[in-house]
Amino acid sequence: MTPPRLYLASRSPRRRELLSRLGVPFEPLPVEVDEHPRPDERPEDYVLRLSTDKARVGRQTLPPGDPSWVLGSDTCVVLDGAILGKPRDREHGLELLERLSGRVHEVLTAVALVDETRTLTTLVRSRVALRPTTALERQAYWASGEPADKAGGYAIQGLGAALVTHLDGDWTAVMGLPLAATHALLRQAGLPTALELPPTSPAG
Repeated sequence: MTPPRLYLASRSPRRRELLSRLGVPFEPLPVEVDEHPRPDERPEDYVLRLSTDKARVGRQTLPPGDPSWVLGSDTCVVLDGAILGKPRDREHGLELLERLSGRVHEVLTAVALVDETRTLTTLVRSRVALRPTTALERQAYWASGEPADKAGGYAIQGLGAALVTHLDGDWTAVMGLPLAATHALLRQAGLPTALELPPTSPAG
């Protein structure tokens, strides 16, 4: 029996690359959702809501009766209980980097899998320590272009790794898609990954 198809409700090349590591066939399904936090919304509720919203918006583009699953994910950076979103501009980006300088913050990443009748979710917490940075370093990092569209204004998978002194949690979750947690959801949904697919015979 052929397993249902999988779609990734994301415009992020990073999430596409991460999901491809699991060896599960999928198709990208770009979606747009309102990413503004609601008044008094807890960071945990925020990332779970956005990941689910993305998956459900993607699911709505499929025809009724389609057995496919749609995966959505969202990541937020939390410092002192406050959500640090993506930089609005250079000034805001430098402000975010200054606030994170020499501090430990939390990264929350949620994943949602949605089909026509079911919603499966998971939440992964990681703690990241950034070393103290100078104003010149922050300006140079902003000038690299990397922080512009990243939650909290840095990317652990790129040049931003030079700012990180310690990670307690899942590296791939901080990048945007926790692979161990995602793998567990895919198994729950009956979607085989490279860890479940039968090995192919060697050529010849």
